[in-house]
Amino acid sequence: MSPRLCIHPENPQPRLLAQATAVLNKGGLIAYPTDSGYALGWRMNAQGAYERVMRLRKLDSRHNFTLICRHLSEVGAYARMSDAAFRLIRSLTPGPYTFLLPAAAEVPRHLKQAKKRSVGVRIPDHRVALALVEASGEPLSSSSLILPDEDMAGWEVDDLYDHVSPAVDLFVDSGFCGNEPTTVIDLLDDTPQLVRQGRGEVPFA
Repeated sequence: MSPRLCIHPENPQPRLLAQATAVLNKGGLIAYPTDSGYALGWRMNAQGAYERVMRLRKLDSRHNFTLICRHLSEVGAYARMSDAAFRLIRSLTPGPYTFLLPAAAEVPRHLKQAKKRSVGVRIPDHRVALALVEASGEPLSSSSLILPDEDMAGWEVDDLYDHVSPAVDLFVDSGFCGNEPTTVIDLLDDTPQLVRQGRGEVPFA
């Protein structure tokens, strides 16, 4: 079982954030809270952690991974945005949305969707998630914490920890933070496309 680190959801303790960041800096894989449930997080260049996520979630190269960013300027450093995409993202963030955008050269190859060379980006409305990115000094690679062989409906944080702790190096516990996924919006072309309706309302549907 991996360690369980309890970090306050509104006032994250710097000492505990430093412990979580140390795990990430060593190439570790963590489970951490967002505004749409728990997710898996790792440093962008941590190839080993990425491969563990691929095995854990049974993913393939068609999957879009997500970069958790602090603000729009950070999104712009890792993804290409049209003026219209910029305005839409600005109007909806921070919040429970994932935006699919053309990946910039700075994004490691293994995090780009194989065919479209795209990447997901998020600016979540959760202080612990944003504090982890701040402490890391760069976006956090992320994937929804979905266990493909489990019915996770109704799980509490204790249930999630029991099931996922053998597969991660650290579980960052900030209490219940929802279990409805993000709304995913494709911004690869001129017209926004709804890929998945989740917690976030869609202004153009």
